[in-house]
Amino acid sequence: MSTKGIIYIMKSVVPGLIKIGKTGSDNYERRMYDLEHNGYRNVTGLQRAFAIEVDDYDAKETMLHTIFDKSRVADTELFALDVNIAMQLLSSFDGKVIYPKSETKEEVFESATDSRTGQLIPNGTYKFSKKKRSDNKAVHAIAVVTGGKWKLLQGSVLGITEDVGVTQKAKTMRAVLHLASDGTLLEDADLGECAPSLAGTIVMNASDNGWADWKNAAGQPVDIYRQQATASSDET
Repeated sequence: MSTKGIIYIMKSVVPGLIKIGKTGSDNYERRMYDLEHNGYRNVTGLQRAFAIEVDDYDAKETMLHTIFDKSRVADTELFALDVNIAMQLLSSFDGKVIYPKSETKEEVFESATDSRTGQLIPNGTYKFSKKKRSDNKAVHAIAVVTGGKWKLLQGSVLGITEDVGVTQKAKTMRAVLHLASDGTLLEDADLGECAPSLAGTIVMNASDNGWADWKNAAGQPVDIYRQQATASSDET
């Protein structure tokens, strides 16, 4: 008889250090509260990143720990690992998404995949300029990328009308932006670790291929960095 429970991933204050654990379905919120408030093995600042309820959760957690064993920190549930790699794998399991509640497994997987490749973009300033088809509004934005983290700069003009393809994650991130009635960003906005397509969707308020629409200082689409990485991988 299979046992159902929750496998979760948490980020820590230490960049690149995550926790992969498990808990019973009825104990999840209590476990998250304890870890987020009290930490784990002297690591504080833990924050939930992804959780899914699955069958045979004991066996599945053991499998994850085995797969990532080389990245494991001693005998703990801590791993020196890109959180997006762990989320890609865990979101491929059959099960019910527990956190974030607003996202589907497919959205979590796509976001994690996009975020991994988004880390290929060098530090620098990037520009976005495009017209929305729905209302013919010109959208202009400037973002500074530092260590994979995006910051939209004050004065950027974002799309107002919400069109198709805006994920719940993009809606949530847009909701905290300080915008004037015409879409002008009134102060810099930290988007955190963000992929070009998510940043483009936030700016346009519509589905957007940010890899094509964000441009570097030379006017090249940022997809050039993904292409260069693929070419380099093919050569090795």
